[in-house]
Amino acid sequence: GTTMDATTNIALPTDRMLARIDGAVGWIVFNNPARRNAMSQDMWEAVPLALDVMEADPAVRVIVLTGAGDRAFVAGADISQFNELRSSPETVAKYDGISDEASRRIARSPKPTIAMIQGYCIGGGVGIAVCCDMRIASEGAKFGVPATRLGLGYGHGGVKRLMDLVGPSHTKEIFYTARHFSAQEARDMGLVNRVLPEAELEPYVAAYCATIADNAPMTMFALKRTVEELLTLAPGADLAESDRLVAACFASADYIEGRTAFMEKRKPVFRGS
Repeated sequence: GTTMDATTNIALPTDRMLARIDGAVGWIVFNNPARRNAMSQDMWEAVPLALDVMEADPAVRVIVLTGAGDRAFVAGADISQFNELRSSPETVAKYDGISDEASRRIARSPKPTIAMIQGYCIGGGVGIAVCCDMRIASEGAKFGVPATRLGLGYGHGGVKRLMDLVGPSHTKEIFYTARHFSAQEARDMGLVNRVLPEAELEPYVAAYCATIADNAPMTMFALKRTVEELLTLAPGADLAESDRLVAACFASADYIEGRTAFMEKRKPVFRGS
């Protein structure tokens, strides 16, 4: 790509998501910096719309997902919406349907995808990052999944994508502790491919995209689908039981306590029911 490449902005129904095509690179930007790019329902809904345009354009050879500003990639879901949007079984199902579809679309995209990560990559942010083919982070990036601090259930789709990257033991450690991991720890676990000094992150990703953009799209697509198939679950996995256990988390008093304590900025007291 030359500096002559035109930039095309993609119109989306929410200003909390930005999307543009810059030469061979599609950029999807989580643009809610006042809330560290926490994902609201309208943001999840915009992801497939941006991908529709980029996937239909043969000039786009690689897609980068990143957060606005340098403080966060995505710092999780917008928990302030949970009492309204994720408190009953019906609203949980609707929200999860929208966020699952966005995640599935990222994971299934026929184009190579890169998560460029600065600052906080927490909860739903990790969920989005692991849907991408590669993750490239700055040294100051922080990773974590706080599900056990909120008492919410974490669906097997997201668990599988994380586990395929970091293995079962690190997956358990990430969930059991709910703590923040440094970029270096994330790299050691296999959660990120590269860690770069802050100033080098964007130039590195730009060069990385240029390399990928020169390669054969059909070969990459065939490889992507082959890897996906090779990772499919063995027959006999009881995912209905997993779904029941996740639903029980969302129906629990502990989940109400978890999100109430979060909003009240206090330590939750969990009772296991």
